Amino acid sequence: MTLSNDRKIGAALVLGGGIAGVQAALDLANSGIKVYLVEKSPAIGGKMAQLDKTFPTNDCAMCILSPKLVEAGRHLNIEIVTNAELVGLEGEAGNFLATVRRNPRYVDLEKCTSCNDCVEVCPVIIPPRFNVYEEGLAERRAIYRLYPQAVPNAFVIDKLGISPCRDACPTHQRAQGYIALIREGRYKDAMRVIKEDNPFPGICGRICNHRCEDACNRDLVDEPLAISALKRFITDMVYKGPREPVPRAERTRAEVVAIIGAGPCGLTAARDLVRKG
Repeated sequence: MTLSNDRKIGAALVLGGGIAGVQAALDLANSGIKVYLVEKSPAIGGKMAQLDKTFPTNDCAMCILSPKLVEAGRHLNIEIVTNAELVGLEGEAGNFLATVRRNPRYVDLEKCTSCNDCVEVCPVIIPPRFNVYEEGLAERRAIYRLYPQAVPNAFVIDKLGISPCRDACPTHQRAQGYIALIREGRYKDAMRVIKEDNPFPGICGRICNHRCEDACNRDLVDEPLAISALKRFITDMVYKGPREPVPRAERTRAEVVAIIGAGPCGLTAARDLVRKG
């Protein structure tokens, strides 16, 4: 949209952060138009970022692409919106109202320094067949950066929803989380994950009716994972070693709560309230 004196107002929306979308955004931004560059993946670059050479000159693809990515990422007139897709468009030529749905990244762009420490400790391995960017040729961790020169240069976590085992559990125990840590041999970390939702893993691992196993997707292949037995295993492994001191909870609120009954419900409620100060 323009005024009679050709002073530009409004903004432009560019869908797709491939090489064509990035170049279009740069051309518009350099002419003084505010640009929203919307890309469905965690970073811009598109297919060209996956290539080694380009036809017909056989030039390095990333050598051509990287300067444009950096310029787009730093341009004051370009706002990059990743993990997003267009879900609605209304209006007429020159006056559109777009509705964009942005999916969570689960990593704070302002705080991520791309140090790669998160990948080193992530216990969840994504099989090659689910690694679309690498064309199914390599596995990756659940937290990842799309490629080394990615813009935004930050990590991201893909989540497809709540796992069936967790959904079936009355306490919503993160079974897939502590089982992944058991595979890595990180037993204390596995115990910490269990206790986020369940303060009595030793008891639960012995008497639970393990609804999680009834819902386990592995049953579609052969048989469910022994989730309850693994909880008991990790508890026995950790408790047979020296106990670490429990840090004293700091009281931050003036309210006093009385809990009637010291059964599992009362003890769990007391623990949760203490955590809240």
